[in-house]
Amino acid sequence: MKQYFKILRFALPYKRQIILSIIFNVGTVIFSLASITTLIPILRIIFEKGGAVAEPVPYTGILGLKDYVTGQLNYKMYSFSEALGAHKLLFYVLVLMVVLFLLKNIFRFLGSICITFIKNAVERDIRSKLHAKILDLPVSYFSEKRKGDLIARFSSDVLDIQWAVLSSVHRLVQDPLMIIMTLIILILFSAKLTLLVILLLPVSGFIISRIGKTLKKPAQAAKKEIGVLLSQLEEHLTGMSIIKSYVAEKRVHDSFRDSNQRYFKYMNQTMFRRDLSSPISEILGALILIVIVWYGGNLILNTNELEADFFITYIVLFYQVTVPAKSLSNAFYDIKRGEASADRILEILETDNPMEDLPDAKEVSGFNSGLRLEHVSFSYDEKLILKDLSLEIPKGQSIALVGQSGSGKSTIASLINRFYDPNKGKVLLDGQDIQSFKQKSYRNLIGFISQDAILFNDSIRSNIAFGVEHASEEEILQAAKVANAHDFILETEAGYDTVIGDRGMKLSGGQRQRLTIARAVLKNPEILILDEATSALDSESERLVQDALENVMKHRTSIVIAHRLSTIQHCDKIIVMREGSIVESGKHDELLEMSGIYKKLVELQGI
Repeated sequence: MKQYFKILRFALPYKRQIILSIIFNVGTVIFSLASITTLIPILRIIFEKGGAVAEPVPYTGILGLKDYVTGQLNYKMYSFSEALGAHKLLFYVLVLMVVLFLLKNIFRFLGSICITFIKNAVERDIRSKLHAKILDLPVSYFSEKRKGDLIARFSSDVLDIQWAVLSSVHRLVQDPLMIIMTLIILILFSAKLTLLVILLLPVSGFIISRIGKTLKKPAQAAKKEIGVLLSQLEEHLTGMSIIKSYVAEKRVHDSFRDSNQRYFKYMNQTMFRRDLSSPISEILGALILIVIVWYGGNLILNTNELEADFFITYIVLFYQVTVPAKSLSNAFYDIKRGEASADRILEILETDNPMEDLPDAKEVSGFNSGLRLEHVSFSYDEKLILKDLSLEIPKGQSIALVGQSGSGKSTIASLINRFYDPNKGKVLLDGQDIQSFKQKSYRNLIGFISQDAILFNDSIRSNIAFGVEHASEEEILQAAKVANAHDFILETEAGYDTVIGDRGMKLSGGQRQRLTIARAVLKNPEILILDEATSALDSESERLVQDALENVMKHRTSIVIAHRLSTIQHCDKIIVMREGSIVESGKHDELLEMSGIYKKLVELQGI
């Protein structure tokens, strides 16, 4: 229940709706019980059992409460019957019952409105908080998670919390109230009979709770499996061309079908156990009712301790208890099922961020001397990617990183971006550790253009202005012109308002890359990081993109990662890397004279 109460904290901002809901629930219970107890005067009129009581009965204390209530009822019935006649009195009592039922349902509807508002608001807040947390967590967190699993937590898990956990709040308020108030009335009717009921109810509660405890495990397995399902679906949609090219439809479908079958099995286990609660509750309720009828019948026939009209109303009221009792058992099952979703959501919300800004972190708006990596070592798992690496990047210079795949080039870009922190050593800006700066202000200095042109399913204008709020039309157009993108943008169906589709798939690779360059140009960063920005392009697109990059790199501190050495010959310094270490450095001509690794790479590419 610990996770359950953590989720309920999200409802605390809606105290007004909570208070109103409680008021309306109390009203629902009061009018519901009042409408049922009108059966007593109706039965007394029909069976003429009122008894002539011409004077009010005095109250003699709590022990004589039942006699007092019965006497008062007989007195009122006698008085009204004398004044109105039995037929008219029956009509008025029935009208009163209708009014009470109407008020009960009005209050129930108003209570439902309040609960619905709270449920939807909490669902919205949880999803919003999840999204904010996702954006706050470091890149390393997502390398260990399936995207589909994260999507499942945003969708099915949040909905489960809304319906399973939050819906139970309504029942946990109204149903116990209904049970307690009904039991109080039942005690007034017959203390002996109600004592028997109170002794029998915990037995049924124990049986239901034992079954409920078995619900959480299959629910957790189902939640995990739906994450796998969605991850597979996302991968299959993304890699559709590869799947078809390699005629792998059967293999990927078999994998999806197996996961789908496991989800089917876990959901069956979950729902079968949940659905078991209702018939078990009904059977137990029926058994208790049989015992009540037997014992109550004996009280009427043998000892005259209970009158028939009170007993009939007693049975109706007891049936009124079984409905909320059954509802409570369902709520208990729902809470157990919802706890599995709560676990998954709270796992994200309570994840510590190892890269949070330090308490004394400061803003940074620029730099003077440059960047420096000082004795940096880094590993993603156990494999060491960078080994005691030191590198100077003076302000205004362009530094190229070349070398075999896995040599640590992109890792350096990630460390400078502060997507990760070094295991050892420091990344310094003007001699200060970048961890001493607020991350947002530090990243405002950086423009990052990756090999994959990451764009969003929005207009060209919005994609260019992604990193700059309130960018003017003139600034957007100028950035597009610097990136050699303006001409092809005008040729699209709606110009700058053209929506480019998921990941920009309506555009060619070169066009997508030029938009990412325009985005970086508009940001106007002091540091530019290019990670294989032209490696996936054809020759014509590469030339256009390279021209755009050279425009952007002028007078900026640039870190260029490249496999195509033709694109980095004019850099101020070229760093050759191998297995996480720097093995050569210098200008293009200087490295050729060394006749080392760089020269071999140049010869292999036929430059």
